[in-house]
Amino acid sequence: MHRDVFETRFHGRGGQGAKTAAALLAEAAIEQGKYVQSFPEYGAERQGAPVKAFTRISDKPIYLHSGVTNPDVVVVIDQTLLKSIPVTQGLSEERGLLIVNTNQGVDNVKSITGFNGRIIVIDAVKIALEELGRAVTNTAMLGALEKATGVVDYEGLKKHILKHFAYHLGEDLAMKNVNAFERAYNEVGL
Repeated sequence: MHRDVFETRFHGRGGQGAKTAAALLAEAAIEQGKYVQSFPEYGAERQGAPVKAFTRISDKPIYLHSGVTNPDVVVVIDQTLLKSIPVTQGLSEERGLLIVNTNQGVDNVKSITGFNGRIIVIDAVKIALEELGRAVTNTAMLGALEKATGVVDYEGLKKHILKHFAYHLGEDLAMKNVNAFERAYNEVGL
């Protein structure tokens, strides 16, 4: 399945933008002629509760209709989830990628999760605070994901982020989100 379908699982807390990040990635892929699925999975629907969001991207129709259990990439928007839920469950240490919003190093993430595969850490909170004035990290995390995977066209994703946030939040906040996306993209060391 993974050869035909790229699967991403986002972990965050309600209100942090995991659902929006998954949707933005999927919408940008649609604009680039891909087939997609994107949907959230909520536990207790309240602000701050753990949330999962899933995105599948393929060049072919996708017939699987379930949560992503064996992701190619896991994106952790809230580092406190590393200790409370098994974010790496189903993630292959040979070919999987874990991207974590943290100001800690890779070794710290390994010790907490026990995951010994490829890990990228980025201080998305710092980027969001400096670019947006708020600790909303979803667009920064999309920048890290795009840099690490190139799963969709960079310029296409950037334009989609701008269009989405301009419509929902206005031009100024849209540009700030694009800046957070670009900065995270450029700060990820590969």
